[in-house]
Amino acid sequence: MPVKIPDNLPAAEILESENIFVMSETRAANQDIRPMKVLILNLMPNKIETETQLLRLLGNTPLQVDVDLLRIHDKESKHTSIDHMNNFYRDFEQVRNRNYDGLIITGAPLGQVEFEDVSYWDHIREIFDWSQHHVTSVLFLCWAAHAALYHLYGLNRKLLKNKRSGVFSHMRTSEHYPLLRGFDEEFYAPHSRFAEMDVEQLHAHPALKVLTESDTAGAYMVLSNNNRNLFVMGHPEYQKSTLKDEYLRDVSQGLSPAVPQNYFKNDDPNQQPIVRWHSHGSLLVSNWLNYYVYQLTPYNLEDMSGITPWESETQ
Repeated sequence: MPVKIPDNLPAAEILESENIFVMSETRAANQDIRPMKVLILNLMPNKIETETQLLRLLGNTPLQVDVDLLRIHDKESKHTSIDHMNNFYRDFEQVRNRNYDGLIITGAPLGQVEFEDVSYWDHIREIFDWSQHHVTSVLFLCWAAHAALYHLYGLNRKLLKNKRSGVFSHMRTSEHYPLLRGFDEEFYAPHSRFAEMDVEQLHAHPALKVLTESDTAGAYMVLSNNNRNLFVMGHPEYQKSTLKDEYLRDVSQGLSPAVPQNYFKNDDPNQQPIVRWHSHGSLLVSNWLNYYVYQLTPYNLEDMSGITPWESETQ
């Protein structure tokens, strides 16, 4: 089934060239289907690249998904044209009184900034709180996962001496959760961050369950007991060149970054990256949409009070 996106969104041409099923608003208006309503709060500097990455994953599910794009503020973006932002993005005031089946909040290049020093910290806290009453399930990625764990559960990250960059092996620490259906016992995922959560604190928190973790990269997937919040500490949406592009950007800025681990062939940045996480990323988003959004959300989105937590086989 397709992802429904605004007419003329630049990502459409890219996704169609990859045979990913997307549908324009005009075409979708003629279908009598109750699609999933998903809101994406895009905090990344290059909006179009991140849109495309996420829509690629959403387009790999059997559900029709209507997507709205949300911006955190109306300040001019250095990497995305103001025309693109004004044409395709909504402000929070435009969605405040709406309900959504799902919400995805992306990472942000703020890994070394204290949360309270982030210019839009008060605003994003408001969105975090709003999501707990207006969205069936929220997928927090990387920085957003750390920020939401801090605001919603009082757990703070710890800053790393060096950036955690690369593709790391992860293991399931729990079984029988629908989110993990189809997962291999060992799988790979990209990370690119300056901080990480304390695994022991996450395990000890009564409202959270650590589902997967890495000996090197720490906790990766953490689920709230009411299934409303899924925290993913890495970047399952990243494409083949993303870590390479970040590495070359840092090199060009004279930052002397370490070579991303387990990413380039033979760990040689002059060779091509090896992709080993795309199947996992697609499965993660498909399982989230199916089991934690579609299976839980009310048919009438106005009736968010009707949502009851799904109880897994282990709970």
